[in-house]
Amino acid sequence: TPTSNFCKWCDQSNPVCEDNICMSNCNFSSFCTLAEEVCVAIWKKVNESLTVQTLCHNPRHALENTVLSNDSSSECVMTPVPSEKSMLYLCSCIKEQDCNDKLIFDKGTNGFSRLKSKDVIPVVVISLVPLLLVAVIAAMAFYLYRTHGCIREANGIDYHGKLLSLSNDANSDMSSSCANSLNHNTEHLPIQLEALVGKGRFAEVWRAQLNHSECGQYETVAVKIFPAVEYASWRNERAIFSDANLKHENIVQFLTAEERGGTASTPQRQYWLIMAYHALGNLQDFLASHVLSWTELCAMAGSVARGLAHLHSDTTLSGMSKVPIAHRDLKSSNIVVKSPRECVLCDFGLALRLDLTLTVDDFANSGQVGTARYMAPEVLESRVNLEDLESFKQMDVYSMALVLWEMASRCDVIGEVKNYEPPFGSKVCEQPCVDSMRDLVLRDRGRPDIPPSWTIHQGMKLLCATITECWDHDPEARLTAHCVLERFNALTQEELESTTITVLLPSSTEQPESCLASPCMEHSTGSSPTSPSHPQAPTTAATQDTGPIRQLSEV
Repeated sequence: TPTSNFCKWCDQSNPVCEDNICMSNCNFSSFCTLAEEVCVAIWKKVNESLTVQTLCHNPRHALENTVLSNDSSSECVMTPVPSEKSMLYLCSCIKEQDCNDKLIFDKGTNGFSRLKSKDVIPVVVISLVPLLLVAVIAAMAFYLYRTHGCIREANGIDYHGKLLSLSNDANSDMSSSCANSLNHNTEHLPIQLEALVGKGRFAEVWRAQLNHSECGQYETVAVKIFPAVEYASWRNERAIFSDANLKHENIVQFLTAEERGGTASTPQRQYWLIMAYHALGNLQDFLASHVLSWTELCAMAGSVARGLAHLHSDTTLSGMSKVPIAHRDLKSSNIVVKSPRECVLCDFGLALRLDLTLTVDDFANSGQVGTARYMAPEVLESRVNLEDLESFKQMDVYSMALVLWEMASRCDVIGEVKNYEPPFGSKVCEQPCVDSMRDLVLRDRGRPDIPPSWTIHQGMKLLCATITECWDHDPEARLTAHCVLERFNALTQEELESTTITVLLPSSTEQPESCLASPCMEHSTGSSPTSPSHPQAPTTAATQDTGPIRQLSEV
């Protein structure tokens, strides 16, 4: 896969010019999202105001009503572009790091020398009058703003299309809704790390404060920090989050990605993912200290199925096309508890976009990954059908079945609730290797125990049947995530219609049982679950079970 270009990227900066060279004066750099994108600079002069916009752009698409003429040079040589309202120049370049920082103008009569002509001096003087008026008005507005407190906005700010405010998330731990007043296009977010809350094989998760200097307030966020050697994991997860269609109430909410360090004061390079924070922590830790009621189990498990169904879907709730995503490392420590009744999926470092344009070789080169305890039989056996993209979804459904079993084992309707144990509990060691899991799952066809006492409760009986179908040895026989969601929707509907606290499911001739033989057993058609979608916040995605395994050869 070609390496993407590393470019300056600011919505607006004030250039510093000398002779026929201008430096963009942009302080923010980033890798382009797509390999075909090039580094671009847009130089504008309106009256006597000079500004530069730097960005990544696909040269096949028009920019400022023109197509880039030179997109193969390592230098950014400015080309004039016709414009009625301003003097406009464009340039593009590739290969060299931050090549769109140095803007080179021709010295001809129609080039940069026009910018220094003395006949513009009267225009400068005339232009100062409206600028002074604007400055006075701005000063008065700022004074009123500070006098009457922070202006509370309702919508998130745009950080190159990626930064979202957490102000509309009622469950995230934040103390201010003033995040919208910040502009971080040219500098790092003002973040202060507070405490390490999780540590996995590839990254650490910190609780941190996102400060809002103008408001004098802050909000709590989660910062996932990758060391330099795990750049590939950071870049993959950033690419997954860059898809705007990923946004969902049961997917961790992403703010932005940053590259830190690499300077004289902090030489160690780090890569950050900044997300919202939830104090309840991951699902594994939550289950270890909480016993769930039947109502809580249905709600939390349903939210897990809803999040996975959205990942696997090829359309959004509004009907727009979407690239399905396979999580490939779904487990209870990669699920965050948003509230005692709702969860969000997180940790997409090993996720895979199931893009139809990719070939079988592309999927084969992505490696067989995951956490051994939660690996599906076909993954343990290295017999994944790479020609069928549904195979990757079926792996996730198997892993989800183990998570649902964990939740069921801590529900008060099963009778005696024992201390929390991960799937397969004492049958394997604390951090089992692939060989151990291969013997247990493939040779012995082992699965976590479902005692007879669990199936006395009719709702739990249906849930256990769903779990059993989801961890079937044959991938083709497993339910889809969408069908699992439909079953939880049926359970929830029964809960609403019931006049008692415990959900009593109908007899086998009624709707929930008929779902067992419904078309849900067929392959997913990519339809998205019928549930509302709005921004959600991330949190501590610490992997406290066993670290994910990237290649079986590494084990």
